[in-house]
Amino acid sequence: MIPFNKPYMTGQELEYIRQAHERGALAGSGHFTRLCEAWLEKRIGSCKVNLTHSCTAALEMVAILADIQPGDEVILPSYTFVSTANAFVLRGATPVFVDIRQDTLNIDEQLIEGAITEKTKIIVPVHYAGVGCEMEVINLIAQQYNLLVVEDAAQGLMAEYKGHPLGPWGDFGTVSFHETKNVISGEGGALLVNNPDYAARAEIIWEKGTNRSQFFRGQVDKYSWVDIGSSYLPGEIIAAFLLAQLESADEITKKRLAIWDQYHEGFAALEARGLVRRPIIPEESQHNAHMYYLLVENLAVRTALMQYLKENEVHTVFHYVPLHSSPAGRRYGRISRELPVTDSVSDSLLRLPLFVGFEDAPKVIDLVYKFFALKS
Repeated sequence: MIPFNKPYMTGQELEYIRQAHERGALAGSGHFTRLCEAWLEKRIGSCKVNLTHSCTAALEMVAILADIQPGDEVILPSYTFVSTANAFVLRGATPVFVDIRQDTLNIDEQLIEGAITEKTKIIVPVHYAGVGCEMEVINLIAQQYNLLVVEDAAQGLMAEYKGHPLGPWGDFGTVSFHETKNVISGEGGALLVNNPDYAARAEIIWEKGTNRSQFFRGQVDKYSWVDIGSSYLPGEIIAAFLLAQLESADEITKKRLAIWDQYHEGFAALEARGLVRRPIIPEESQHNAHMYYLLVENLAVRTALMQYLKENEVHTVFHYVPLHSSPAGRRYGRISRELPVTDSVSDSLLRLPLFVGFEDAPKVIDLVYKFFALKS
């Protein structure tokens, strides 16, 4: 079976884990955590980065920092992972789901303003497949209505919008290092604090609501509980593994892009025949080859194609069940208007295997062509 994903190791991870153990401090907020945070701050350009045990944790920190209260509203796409909404629902907010664009599958920035009410506090653009949302337009809307912008860049590390990394365009950004992402630590994430007004409190929330870091820096004479928070930081073993990945991020991205390009060229003729639609990358975006997907005619075709590939030992997945149509989405959220693109894409999108070291793209391409030949 050709797997959908295979976690990649650079070769330095185990050595860094050994060094972390040798230092005798495996809890969070240590040497390797600081090195990872410094790498991200320099590469992305955020004023402060807090490494977290997941991107979900980073989003939950944002909800606290933004002082989300019951009855507040947060605008986001329905076509995203549950964590994007759940972090704010946990604080009592209502997610307001907006449709996505036909081309990039990102939130349709032209629909955001129509979803704003007096209860709206945050806009959460999600950079789907590492392709940047229209951040300049979104930021102008946010400024006009005095709203915060939170970039869900879970899939966006090493991608750019208009020549700048994804993540620092909003007040906050969040990144994932889950094993299915490009740069991984098994589980893991980061909060990108781009507005310096929130940096000090973010650190306190990150460390269970205490001023522990301030105490160890000699900024306060007592280490105590000063705010709400939780244990959002990862252990040093996770951070050590991640540092090796970050140091090889350029190489990882280059290798993934080569596979993505192979797929893209291979499916051009099939798209020309109107049987699939390939990903569309706007001129202002530099994607990171986080995924390669095909859009087919409908759910029946996708189901049949997935089954055909499975029978030929290729594992594929779809992405996502829209949040607005899920049980919890109907219970906790609402739509601002109908979401026809989201509904269509959720039935027709198929993700293909893509990971560093993957050499079977020609086989997958050939099988997809054979499927449509048999179907015709």
